[in-house]
Amino acid sequence: MKLLIASDIHGSALYCGELLKAYDREKADRMLLLGDVLYHGPRNDLPDGYAPKEVIPALNARKNDILCIRGNCDTEVDQMVLDFPLMADYALLCVDGLRIYATHGHVFNPDHMPPLQPGDILLYGHTHIPAWDQRDGVLCLNPGSVSIPKAGSERSYMVLENGVFSWKKLNGEEYHTL
Repeated sequence: MKLLIASDIHGSALYCGELLKAYDREKADRMLLLGDVLYHGPRNDLPDGYAPKEVIPALNARKNDILCIRGNCDTEVDQMVLDFPLMADYALLCVDGLRIYATHGHVFNPDHMPPLQPGDILLYGHTHIPAWDQRDGVLCLNPGSVSIPKAGSERSYMVLENGVFSWKKLNGEEYHTL
């Protein structure tokens, strides 16, 4: 299975569109969104192309391809307009023999780990900064942000295919593999 992993769209129709182009270009089987889909949140500036009402139909058209985790900016009101489940705080996935705990990152993250075992993988967003790190034998991975990258990072996503994680800019250029 090929999985495209992204986080923190924050209502940007512009960068949601770029992410969907990347999804098509990657020919991924599923897209895993790690939260903060529609709202920009009080601590962030409005992202370029902020238009949550345009993001809704763009993502709903792909509802059968999307797995989604709730971020700290996602609410029950958002669930009312999205045709795919949004309100789960985490998901446990087994992909290519890997045990993955996927969450947004505002509760569980490398500094506050969920109950995982060595060899497990923590996927999280929230920081808007791509990351790859180990904590007590757990691989902690962050795809960065689609619309509001921070700390000088690029707008980015990750791909998981055949047990290999690749970080890519929205244009598809790969910049790190693990």
